[in-house]
Amino acid sequence: MSDAYDYYLSHAVVATRKARQMPHGPIRDKQRTVARVYHLLAKEAAFASNVQYIGDFRGARKAERLISRSN
Repeated sequence: MSDAYDYYLSHAVVATRKARQMPHGPIRDKQRTVARVYHLLAKEAAFASNVQYIGDFRGARKAERLISRSN
């Protein structure tokens, strides 16, 4: 396992827990989508170098910040 795998997986766990605490609705669905992106990035990091996925990670972080602001 790589450090990137652990890093992405920890973000996925935090995002999933945050989504579980939210009330049902579109904001929760968006947070769950962000968690799925982190999880997919963790899977990719487990198998290969993931430098090319840093843009995806930044996009997920940006989406998560926008979700947090809309609460």
